[in-house]
Amino acid sequence: MSSFKYPTEEVLELVKAYNLLVKGIDDKAYVAEDRVYGGIIRAGKGILVESLARRIIELAWKELGGSEKRLSLKKQEVKIPLKQEYVKKIKSPEVREYIKSNIKHFLYKLKTDVHVHIDGEFIIGVECKAYTENAMFKRILVDFTLFKNIFPNLHCVLFQLESQLGGDYSQPNKDIILGSYSTHTLLSYFDIDLIIITLLEGERKVDKPIHKKEYYKELRPENLYKAIDVFKELLKSKV
Repeated sequence: MSSFKYPTEEVLELVKAYNLLVKGIDDKAYVAEDRVYGGIIRAGKGILVESLARRIIELAWKELGGSEKRLSLKKQEVKIPLKQEYVKKIKSPEVREYIKSNIKHFLYKLKTDVHVHIDGEFIIGVECKAYTENAMFKRILVDFTLFKNIFPNLHCVLFQLESQLGGDYSQPNKDIILGSYSTHTLLSYFDIDLIIITLLEGERKVDKPIHKKEYYKELRPENLYKAIDVFKELLKSKV
C-alpha cells in the first residue's frame, strides 16, 4: 500500500493536468489547420504520458528523501557497439575485412523516453506509451535487450496510459497482475524483467478513444500512488 496520505496536492495536480489535456485535445485537433488530426492526438497523448512518468519519478524520489540535485531525467543517447562474435560468423572475407577496418563506426544509437540517472548512473529506462499492444511490445523488449547489454543492472519499465496487451494489465487497481498469455510468451524469449505500469482501467478499444467525451476514462489517484510506489521500490537502494 502507498505511504502517501490521501489525497496529496501533487497527485491531484497530475489528475487535473490529465483531465485538461484529454478533454481538450479533440477540440484543439479539430481547429488546427496545419496538422493532421491523428498526429495532434498522438503527439498530445505522447507528451502527456512522458510528463506523467517524469513527475511520478520525481515524487517517488522526493518521498524517499532523495536530493533533487542527485536525480536527472535527461535523455542521453546510448551507443550500442557491434558484437565481435558477429564478425566471425560472416562468410564473405571482403565484408569481414570491411567491418574490421571500420569497426569504430559500427554503432547503433539508442534512447528511450525517460532515462533516470542517480549521481550520473543510468538506473531506470522508461518507455512511455499512450497504449501498448503486443506488436509494439516486441519492439520494446528488443530495445531493452540492447540497453541491458551495456547496462546489465538497468531496471526496465513500460509506463502506459491504457493497455491492449490482454489479460489483466488493464486492471491496475489489482494487488497482483497476472498478465496475459501472449505477453508472457513474448517475455519468455527475452532476458528482461520488464515492469509494466498501467494508469487507466479497462482494455483499450480502437473505436473508443479516450479523448472522445463519450469514452473518457477517469485517472484515479490511487493508480498514480501505486505507480509512485513502484518507482520508490526501484530507487530506494540509491538514497
